[in-house]
Amino acid sequence: MRLAVVGTGYVGLVTGACFSHLGNDVTCIDVIEDKVRTINSGKVPIFEPGLEDMVKEGLASGHLRATTDFSKVTEADFIFICVGTPSFDDGSLDLKYVKDAAGQIGTAISNSSNVPVIIMKSTVMPRTTQHVVMPILEKASGRKAGTGFGLAMNPEFLKEGAAVQDFLHPDRIVIGAIDDASYGKVAELYNDFDCPILHVPLSTAEMVKVASNAFLATKISFVNEVGNICKAMGIDFRQVAVGMGMDARIGKLFLRPGCGFGGSCFPKDLEGIIAEGRKYDASTYLLEAVRKVNREQPLKLVRLLENKMAVKGRTIAVLGLAFKPETDDIREASSLTIVRELLARGAKVRAYDPKAMDLFRKSFPQITYCRDAEDCISGSDAIMIVTEWKEFADPSLYGDKLVVDGRGVVRTNNYEGICW
Repeated sequence: MRLAVVGTGYVGLVTGACFSHLGNDVTCIDVIEDKVRTINSGKVPIFEPGLEDMVKEGLASGHLRATTDFSKVTEADFIFICVGTPSFDDGSLDLKYVKDAAGQIGTAISNSSNVPVIIMKSTVMPRTTQHVVMPILEKASGRKAGTGFGLAMNPEFLKEGAAVQDFLHPDRIVIGAIDDASYGKVAELYNDFDCPILHVPLSTAEMVKVASNAFLATKISFVNEVGNICKAMGIDFRQVAVGMGMDARIGKLFLRPGCGFGGSCFPKDLEGIIAEGRKYDASTYLLEAVRKVNREQPLKLVRLLENKMAVKGRTIAVLGLAFKPETDDIREASSLTIVRELLARGAKVRAYDPKAMDLFRKSFPQITYCRDAEDCISGSDAIMIVTEWKEFADPSLYGDKLVVDGRGVVRTNNYEGICW
């Protein structure tokens, strides 16, 4: 199959590299020349295990390439829209990149005899593909959806740090399509995948994505809130989670308490569905509570430290800056709140993360960045563990210094856990 992938961010590059690995001919398109040059040199602008090797494989085989030339979409049988959808201040999604991509795709195919299927992979709120993207495509191309081009919504369910494996071995594939012909063509792309394929309307596919993320966010905030109660009662919530997870109705995944969720998906999708609910005068009480719990959870870690020592003038080592391990992503990371609060309380901060320090330095140039965990801990008065990198699990790193653990990484003689 001939594929064009518009947008080489996290979703676009993983999508393009994985489809090329499966033998398809893939052209990745982006407006940022530096990203295109980086990809074509065999490098990737993000850290994701296995992705750079897959990009190099695709380039070497000739199945993968990157370009800024939008006219290349006319050579594709399938055109994926994988651009970003950042949030406005009110939580609603900014669709400017989606609109720009749709307009350029429509203009390009207006001069082509090819009849492609255009597939939305960008995360958007329900009704966006049909009521925003489709009219732009029709106007720019002079064609009608269904006859002049196929249209589908095929959401991604990729976990950062495991995105390549998630793409190649998904739990399910969801395809929302404007008609049976569009669905059938997109389904062909996944013929060799061993998982259920769900055929639904366009808006249903969009809602499956955002509702899934909102549910997982809810599960995390639930365990954190119950974990906070357990902490006050002297109960280790991690043991409670084992018992809960044995119930098939609950399941053992996403029952780990900690200092809050972050990243590009859960916070944004939660805000988006809350904002969408307001438009339709639908209650969002539970989702708003999920958001509130998550915003307050990093502060609880700081308060645990304050209960043990006066923070002003002390040097605090912060281990972990990425929102989760195996990524360099700091978007909405708990570390941002924790470092900000420590500085506001007069603390000196030393920080270490194996992947995320360059990005974090842009937000906090004034703190000290260390070469490794041992260096970070050296000279500190206490340690806060914010990301569960495996290298932080060695108890010999910490000696007798106070460890305030927000992720359940280690256990030491001088120790305080957030929910246990």
